[in-house]
Amino acid sequence: MSNCLTLKKSNCKNCYKCIRHCPVKAIRFSGNQAHIIGNECILCGECFVVCPQNAKQIVNETEKVKVFLQDTEPVIVSLAPSFIANFEGTGIEAMREALKQLGFYDVEETAIGATMVKNEYERMLKEEERDIIITSCCHSVNLLIQKYYPAMLEYLADVVSPMQAHCKDIKKRYPNAKTVFIGPCVAKKDEAEHYKGIVDAVLTFEELSNWLKEENVELKAQVDSTEESRARFFPTTGGVLKTMTQDVPGYTYLAIDGVQNCMDVLADIQTGKIHKCFIEMSACTGSCIGGPVMEKYHLTSHVKDYIAIVNYAGEKDFDIEQPRAVELKKQFEYIEHKLAQPTETEIYAVLRQMGKTKPADELNCGSCGYNTCREKAIAICQGKAEASMCLPYLKNKAESFSDAIVKNSPNGIIVLNENLEVQQINESARKLMNIRFSSDILGEPVVRILDPLDFVEVLDTGRSIQNKRVYLAEYKRYVEQSVVHDRESHLLICNMRDVTEEEEQREKKESISRQTIEVADKVVDKQMRIVQEIASLLGETAAETKIALAKLKESITDE
Repeated sequence: MSNCLTLKKSNCKNCYKCIRHCPVKAIRFSGNQAHIIGNECILCGECFVVCPQNAKQIVNETEKVKVFLQDTEPVIVSLAPSFIANFEGTGIEAMREALKQLGFYDVEETAIGATMVKNEYERMLKEEERDIIITSCCHSVNLLIQKYYPAMLEYLADVVSPMQAHCKDIKKRYPNAKTVFIGPCVAKKDEAEHYKGIVDAVLTFEELSNWLKEENVELKAQVDSTEESRARFFPTTGGVLKTMTQDVPGYTYLAIDGVQNCMDVLADIQTGKIHKCFIEMSACTGSCIGGPVMEKYHLTSHVKDYIAIVNYAGEKDFDIEQPRAVELKKQFEYIEHKLAQPTETEIYAVLRQMGKTKPADELNCGSCGYNTCREKAIAICQGKAEASMCLPYLKNKAESFSDAIVKNSPNGIIVLNENLEVQQINESARKLMNIRFSSDILGEPVVRILDPLDFVEVLDTGRSIQNKRVYLAEYKRYVEQSVVHDRESHLLICNMRDVTEEEEQREKKESISRQTIEVADKVVDKQMRIVQEIASLLGETAAETKIALAKLKESITDE
């Protein structure tokens, strides 16, 4: 299958909306990114429509078509009949005029091919003894059957789609022509790529609108219609049936839209509950006018678009030259896609990993995108999903992790709301403040256990308090206190580290220092007194010696 639907990885935010809406769960999550599984995808485009981050994108073939237009061969457009709903107030002649300005040789309605296909369906019903016939106009339905209901391939009409029938007819009339289909469908890009040589390129309505805007080509508000245009009903639910005579005896004619509804009918066929039916199937709710690339998909209702189709469609068939049945034949092969089915032991092991040890734990909430926890476990075994996609599991894990940190922290932790009421308190904080049970203080004003001034200051100023040393006189404790205001959760978080022992050691050291200084001062004072006394004694002795020596000197001199 071609990669016509891709993912912009940088845009993916792991909201899991795409997997929730994917009817066949053809999306794999790995490395925090969504990945489309090509051989499982049916290209219904649901992921493209619902993605809130625009992470899914359709491969643009505008440049490819521009290259065609530079050549000498004519390039002819097959325009899907849903154009009247997309380009409101613009008929085929106005579309032809605008597209010719872009360089196209001509523009025709795909409804011409729809008439051929409708005629072939009627022939099959009348001439071939078939129990059930499922229309093959919708490529997404074809892929659904080819990949997920291979036993139903025998009921899938082996007829080309209106797009292919029309482009074959164009190439028959213009042998050298290039054909470009323009419509509201992602899957048509894959159909054109897979069945080569019929449709050379596919553009979406959005791609065409952007191109017209780029070239400053305006569509005229001109609606034209003819009686010979009944096949214009094809893009509506029941539109195929509306063009058919439905007169084959014994047959029931049904129109089914929406992938899930189609799957339910296919399951009933598989179990033998349905017989003698002609079933028109469309993957999109509302059929093609509800296509994923209808530009007004989010802006309008299918009813309004249906009315636009009704007002534009005629009452007779296009005047065509019906091809031979063999020219409209199309073969559908089984497309292998399924991964190995895990064993019950493997599934149970994954369920246990997600904390689901008994049936009551399997909430089947669908937040991960899978319908049941068991489906999710199988996807994990197949490498398509991760355990972290389970919201209850992730929530419990996060709560368990945070609770373990808070509970086992050696620091006292108190959480308050903005009304300064205690919301959470851990064991360390309770020991610090001699609180026996958490229930004694939870929901109570913090003023019952702590001075609220620091909390009020943080709320008023918006500035956190970091490592402020506080003496809790009531508890005879010193703490290093930090207070932070979490505005998103509207909570105040107080972290208290008990520094009583440190403070006591510091005070002890200060006391020893003071005592040492006092002793030193006393020693110095005593030494100074001793020095002074010695000096005094030495002074007296020196004076006496001086007198004695003087007298001795005088005595000697006299002699």
